Amino acid sequence: MKNVNVTFRVDENLKAQADALFADLGMSLSTAFNIFLRQSVREQQIPFAISRNIPNAVTLAAMDSAEKEEELYGPFDSVTSLMEA
Repeated sequence: MKNVNVTFRVDENLKAQADALFADLGMSLSTAFNIFLRQSVREQQIPFAISRNIPNAVTLAAMDSAEKEEELYGPFDSVTSLMEA
């Protein structure tokens, strides 16, 4: 298939952030755009969100507590006893 160039305008800061994100994910902006287009056509909709799954502060605190085995409860005999804890 013959490749064609596509030109679009985007905010300079947004492009820099996107370049950094996709580099972190191991791809270029061009590759990410091609993935998006192919999935969009295949699914006939905006297909998906790509995320680095960066945990927020609450999740990080919970993970830290779990690693230190702090504030852990259980085991529980039933869902009711879990909910009452």
